[in-house]
Amino acid sequence: MQSTATETARSPLSRGIIGGLVGGLVMTVPMAMMEALPVVGSLVGQPNAIVGFLFHMVISAVIGAGFTYTLANRVTATGSGITWGLIYGAIWSVLGPLLIMPTWMGMGPQLTGAGISAAIPSLGGHLLFGGALGYGYNMLGGRTSR
Repeated sequence: MQSTATETARSPLSRGIIGGLVGGLVMTVPMAMMEALPVVGSLVGQPNAIVGFLFHMVISAVIGAGFTYTLANRVTATGSGITWGLIYGAIWSVLGPLLIMPTWMGMGPQLTGAGISAAIPSLGGHLLFGGALGYGYNMLGGRTSR
């Protein structure tokens, strides 16, 4: 069987990674507005926006790959891609800013009222991420029906 670059780019894993990168780019706008990129950079010891952006894109690719293994089999059309992407983004709005990131920074999970209140602004960004991920995942697979 002959494999081409187009077929490789459309493998489920590649679609998830590329979809995650698209979602990461979309999410960068609200992150920059909230001045969150240096905080992300601090996770790898470099609290600046450029490192934060680059690390955010790595995280986005990994989370996009995770979408492939958890929800992508449910993506059958544009609408389902966006819907499952939004659900996935909502899940990550809890996992990222409330569990993983604060634990990585030595603060432990932030599941109290103050932690949740501080994380609410990131919900919109995570929903943008998930919607773009699901849409991109679907479009890279060539499914466009509703």
